[in-house]
Amino acid sequence: MFENLSERLSGVFDRLTKQGALSEDDVRAALREVRVALLEADVSLAVTRDFIKRVQKKATGAAVTKSVTPGQQVVKIVHDELIAMLEGESDPGALKIDNPPAPVLMVGLQGSGKTTTTAKLARRLNERDGKRVLMASLDTNRPAAMEQLAILGTQIGVDTLPIVKGQSAVDIAKRAKQQAMLGGYDVYLLDTAGRLHIDEVLMDEVQAVRDAVSPRETLLVVDGLTGQDAVNVAAEFDGKVGVTGVVLTRMDGDGRGGAALAMRAVTGKPIRFVGLGEKTDALEVFDPKRVAGRILGMGDIVALVEKAQEVLEVEQAERMMKRFQKGQFNMNDLKGQLEQMLKMGGMQSVMGMMPGMGKMSKAAEAAGFDDSMLRRQIALINSMTRKERANPAILQASRKKRIATGAGLEVSELNKLLKQHRQMADMMKKMGKKGMLKQAMGSMFGKGGGADAMPDPSQVDPKAMQQAARQLGGLPGMGGGGLPGGLSGLMRKK
Repeated sequence: MFENLSERLSGVFDRLTKQGALSEDDVRAALREVRVALLEADVSLAVTRDFIKRVQKKATGAAVTKSVTPGQQVVKIVHDELIAMLEGESDPGALKIDNPPAPVLMVGLQGSGKTTTTAKLARRLNERDGKRVLMASLDTNRPAAMEQLAILGTQIGVDTLPIVKGQSAVDIAKRAKQQAMLGGYDVYLLDTAGRLHIDEVLMDEVQAVRDAVSPRETLLVVDGLTGQDAVNVAAEFDGKVGVTGVVLTRMDGDGRGGAALAMRAVTGKPIRFVGLGEKTDALEVFDPKRVAGRILGMGDIVALVEKAQEVLEVEQAERMMKRFQKGQFNMNDLKGQLEQMLKMGGMQSVMGMMPGMGKMSKAAEAAGFDDSMLRRQIALINSMTRKERANPAILQASRKKRIATGAGLEVSELNKLLKQHRQMADMMKKMGKKGMLKQAMGSMFGKGGGADAMPDPSQVDPKAMQQAARQLGGLPGMGGGGLPGGLSGLMRKK
């Protein structure tokens, strides 16, 4: 979503940090480029102007221009101001749903992904928060809207209100309230009808439903690809209905991200969640610090660790660590690492979350280090016998030819894979002796792991971050299988 903005800002800050001393003119020139980058990202003129004014006031002071690292100080100020522009006063993911049953009203225009988002939120509340959830569709206009929510409910294991034809939206809302009370539900989500544009009929219906159930939360679902129009929609709904938070959908698309950056500043309403795909688990809490870090090319190590936790069980990690500490790393282990990288979103996704690595991802892809390479390597390993996987040292010319032919690839690709395996095995052995593997696993699964243990990325020196990223590239559980043989070499060249 923020790819173009991130590239523009990275170029500006690269030039700043390479300069030794900075004058006020240098800072102003850089901020002019930042202003253009924000406007191109579809951030409104008023929001951009206020943002630049706040940054310039802090960045042109003597504390910055006479600092030992003035360029990094400016980056930190921009980072902090981005966070201030994005974040609200409370935890965005903490919904006011105590004293069950708590009604949550889902509102928005047609086509914004409201029904799918309702199911995503229901799954999140059910699986992560242990809430018993009831969903009800109040959309009597769109054909099969109620059936769609019922199907989604079956898929995620969440109850939906039985469909009764001919009832009005208010009648359905009252029936959902009664069912939630009698059925012992913690939360009931009301998926209201949408229109192609805001009109009086839509607003009257939503207001009537609001008055009937008195929702604890009214979440506005907005398509993140609509740019500044999304902000206008939010302002309109808030004025007529009263919105407590915003959910931005399609944030995994190629939009410019202006809606996310301007939403909080213009409406005063916090962005609660973002939709990052079509699947029902693709809903994440909007974290301003992490978004700001990714916009400025600082990566998102917290997200990387969370993805590693999702695809790697604690017991599996411990078994793997014990093997690696003993210097045991065969082709089955490498295959596991490669598959893990794919589960975590692929090479480009992992690189995008590693500090200082975002700009290298395109270079890596152009050089052939992409997900198709990982799949070819897995195909080569699958073409080996059990004995060959356990002991790749026995692979001679005839065996190599058979394996390559079986995978439909050249022997040269197999040789590259074997070289990568040797490099990774040596690295695992060294890291095991130094205790780095245990430390890495502890950060992911032990005490103090996760977001709370992560440093503020703006406080870390970029060179140190890149060095840490190179080390993380080879850690088990961090998708390292595809890095040492190819990508690490690419980074060294860079």
